[in-house]
Amino acid sequence: EPEVLPARLPNLLLNGAAGIAVGMATNVPPHNLTEIVEAVAYLIDQMVAPEGDQIDEDLQGVTVQDLLRIVKGPDFPTGGLIVGTDGIAQAYATGRGRIVMRAKMHIDSTAEGRHRVIVTEIPYQINKTGIIERIAGLVREGKLDSISDLRDESDRQGLSIVIELKRGAQPRTVVNQLLKYTALQSTFGVQMLA
Repeated sequence: EPEVLPARLPNLLLNGAAGIAVGMATNVPPHNLTEIVEAVAYLIDQMVAPEGDQIDEDLQGVTVQDLLRIVKGPDFPTGGLIVGTDGIAQAYATGRGRIVMRAKMHIDSTAEGRHRVIVTEIPYQINKTGIIERIAGLVREGKLDSISDLRDESDRQGLSIVIELKRGAQPRTVVNQLLKYTALQSTFGVQMLA
C-alpha cells in the first residue's frame, strides 16, 4: 500500500489496472478525470488548516463518504449502467467490492405492431460479438423463444444491437431474460490493490 503516489495525478485510478502478481490480484476500474482531480484538490485543501500554517499530512478528518460525494464511482468507457451504489461504497471503504453493471437498452415499436429491444451500451470488458453469439445460442436452445431476428447495426455513430421480437411477445420479459442469461448484466470485482 503506497503512502505516496509517485505522480501528480493518480494514473492507477484514472486508467484502471488489472493483473496478478505474487499471489495477489489487482482489478482497479477506470475513473473520470474531472472527479479524480476534484478529489485530489479536496484532499490538498484538507491538508492545510484554516490558519494556513499547519499541515495535517494524515488527513484524519477526511472520510470515504466525503470522497464519495466527489467521486461518484467508476467511469467505464463502454458506458452501461451501474446498478446500486453499495458495491461502490464497499470497494472504496474496504478495497474490495462487486459492482453490478448492466447494458443500456430501450424498447421500440415497429409499424407492424411488433416490438424490438435495442442495446446501445454494454458492460465494461464484455465482447459485443460474444453477446450476439450467446443470444443466438439461447434462441437455438429454445430458452429465448420470443426473439425472431438479431442484428448488429453498429456503425461510427455507436453500438447498436437490434433484437426483433415475435408478434405478441412481452418486451419487458425478454429484457429480463436477456439480463439473466447473457452478459448484458455482469459484475466487476474490484480489488484496489497496488
